[in-house]
Amino acid sequence: MNKNKLYWVFQITGWSLYNLNEVFQYSIQYDYDHDMIFNALANIILSILLTHLFRVVARKFNWGALHLPQLAVRVSLGVLLMTTIMVAVNLPLDSKYVGELLKANPILTIEYPINLAKPFLVWALIYMFYRHSEERRQREVEEIKLKSSIKETEAKVLRAQMNPHFMFNALNSIRALVLEDPTRAQQGITQLSNILRSSLLADRRKTVSLKEELRTIEDYLALEKVRYEERLQMKWDIDPETQNVQVPPMMLQTLVENAIKHGVQKAINWGFVEINTSLSDNKLYIKIRNTGQLQSTESNSEAGGFGLKNTSQRLELLYGSEASFRIFQEDNLTVCAEIMIPLSGSDVKVIGHEAKSTATA
Repeated sequence: MNKNKLYWVFQITGWSLYNLNEVFQYSIQYDYDHDMIFNALANIILSILLTHLFRVVARKFNWGALHLPQLAVRVSLGVLLMTTIMVAVNLPLDSKYVGELLKANPILTIEYPINLAKPFLVWALIYMFYRHSEERRQREVEEIKLKSSIKETEAKVLRAQMNPHFMFNALNSIRALVLEDPTRAQQGITQLSNILRSSLLADRRKTVSLKEELRTIEDYLALEKVRYEERLQMKWDIDPETQNVQVPPMMLQTLVENAIKHGVQKAINWGFVEINTSLSDNKLYIKIRNTGQLQSTESNSEAGGFGLKNTSQRLELLYGSEASFRIFQEDNLTVCAEIMIPLSGSDVKVIGHEAKSTATA
């Protein structure tokens, strides 16, 4: 049942029960007659009409968004107006029952409108509380949608900023092969094609499997190997259970690029890049270790400031405070970048299914 139908059910049922109770009370005091049913029917229709008009006015002028003092004034005036109309209609209808009593006890002329005002006041308070709650909930939903839209836009901007820098370095890696070794140049073009395809897909997806991200890094490191030859040593320590965990696309590649640019490239003899992945307590841990000295990251140009800030921002957008990223000097010759990503429900199911399949095999 939708809200509008539910509203009318409550209106008809509530006012009917209230006025039938009034008939019962009058029957006890003044003995039942058929006019009481007619009076009750008239009061039911009038009560529904007046409160519905109150609702129409409150919605049209958005009373739910008003401050409490402003709202209190409007509700009070609305209840006063509805009560006045009810008194004007009910005095002639009730004259045969309470007319003599009102003449004998003038003080009752004050209690009479007060008794008629009570149900309208209760109705108005309940309705305005509901209206305020609904508008607050709607604002919260709109804020969540807005924040989600902003985060998605920011994530796309961050990925778009990353691609030109990445492509420039990749093209530099393949340039030397064109004349010296055409066969390896063709292989390099294939690798670059794979990387560019991953880069294009990165703009359409929030996450990719770690396996796919590692393939992109393999292609990138193969191209960089052309430039550095034996100066670049690579180490892999990948936990097989981590392969299908979802990670932000091109994020690890940016850190590996940073490791080469500010580590291996500046090494006197040779340098290394090591990638390590592991699972613990429903979290994915990724370490990228490389030769180098950690420098200030205040500048976006030196010491990989852009890449590091980009990584922190993307993790914050996707996982909030549940993910973490830090980079530190592990020893005099080694820098370590460490990422922690919480596993989603789908990641846990995939890992559990793989573990079950392995046990069964």
